[in-house]
Amino acid sequence: MNNGNMLRLKPLCFCLLVGAGLWFFPHSDAIDPKGWHTFSVFVATILALLTKPLPMGASALVATTILLITNTLTITQGLSGFAHPVIWLLLLALFIAHGFIATGLGTRIAYIFTALLGGHSLGLGYGLAIADLIMAPAIPSVTGRAAGIIFPILQSISTAYGSEPNVISGKKLGGFLTLCAYQTTVVTSAMFLTAMSANPLLENLTRQNGLSITWTSWALAACVPGFLSLLLVPLCVYKLYPPEIKSTPQAPLLAKQKLKEMGPLSQKEFIMIGTILLLLTLWIFGHILNINPVTAALCGVSILLVTNVFNWDDLLKNHSTWETFIWFSVLVMMAGFLGEFKVIDWFSHQAMSHLHGVDWHIAFPILAIFYFYSHYFFASSTGHISAMYVPVLLLAIGIGTPPQLAMYLLVFFSILYSGLTHYSFGPAPILYGAGYVPIGAWWRVCFCISVLNIIIWGGAGSLWWKWLGLW
Repeated sequence: MNNGNMLRLKPLCFCLLVGAGLWFFPHSDAIDPKGWHTFSVFVATILALLTKPLPMGASALVATTILLITNTLTITQGLSGFAHPVIWLLLLALFIAHGFIATGLGTRIAYIFTALLGGHSLGLGYGLAIADLIMAPAIPSVTGRAAGIIFPILQSISTAYGSEPNVISGKKLGGFLTLCAYQTTVVTSAMFLTAMSANPLLENLTRQNGLSITWTSWALAACVPGFLSLLLVPLCVYKLYPPEIKSTPQAPLLAKQKLKEMGPLSQKEFIMIGTILLLLTLWIFGHILNINPVTAALCGVSILLVTNVFNWDDLLKNHSTWETFIWFSVLVMMAGFLGEFKVIDWFSHQAMSHLHGVDWHIAFPILAIFYFYSHYFFASSTGHISAMYVPVLLLAIGIGTPPQLAMYLLVFFSILYSGLTHYSFGPAPILYGAGYVPIGAWWRVCFCISVLNIIIWGGAGSLWWKWLGLW
């Protein structure tokens, strides 16, 4: 057996051993045996998603197989996740994102704001952030936005100013732009239900536990703290990791040259713009028009297929989208049965007993901050959400926190903590791996920005939600 296979086999054996150990571990009679067995497989699956002995989709299929072959779940139960509406909303949104990128519309938007605001390095950071914000509602692939569209543009501008990765010149401009793009894409990912692939999972887990959050209520709750973060984060990154080059008069010229090379808007770009406007209208006013968000997304994909903005073969070749569809379906399925078998309720009651008598005004902030910074131990936002979001939410409500306040703050923290490290979520290893920022500076700046976001979303956000009457 070669070394590569050995490296894959060791974490796989570890995950299976942990799952088997939990399976046979004595547990409370208050938990249905099927619930405990589902929990065992769930823990092993989360470990597999983190250590990646197999591709994520393959790990999810192995987990489903174990649940079925042990008769923990029936075949209908085991495959129920693939029929869940939130899964299809994510899949269809990823299809739409493919059209957004393939037509070049996303790149054009980024260059437009670079041309408008790029005369100063700080303005350039704001320009890239605004471009990301405009694309966020329609592109749930944060890696596609930040690493696929924004990063190549900031890299070309940095190179034009002699700021190269892995050398001291990275401090000239590339380091600031990279950190700024990374932190602002975290904020834009928190502002819309369809801005990040983990967000529909949060919506589903929230609904499974008796609370509700829609596309419109999510965007409304996030708009004030989100815009405050987008206003302050680039400025703070500028102060914490200042670029040596302050004036960037060549950046707008470069952007205008690129726009000139792209030519006028193509027919496909016009169709893409019209489709996005239609989708946003249906997502915002769908409750009035009696149109489900999934139905709206189906309309958008159908329009793009019929008008040949992309074809079916393009979608079939998008392997990462289909893999996301598989592992996401399995996680949603297992999370649902953990709730149905009362496993999460049992864990929440156990934890609640240790906080009995503590005022929620004290206990909830401590709990929320613990949840936020526990992300240092996770290399996946989805893994962290799957493992901890529901128990922490139920615990927060159990100690007396107003349910809507607990829901909104923990939902947004579940995305904002993605900005902590160089391995926090999809874009992190790509942007850090470019080599513009040393590891010490990366962690220092990211921690400082995390404190800023906690203050903005926990302080101004809570006041905004109170003013809206959400709690």
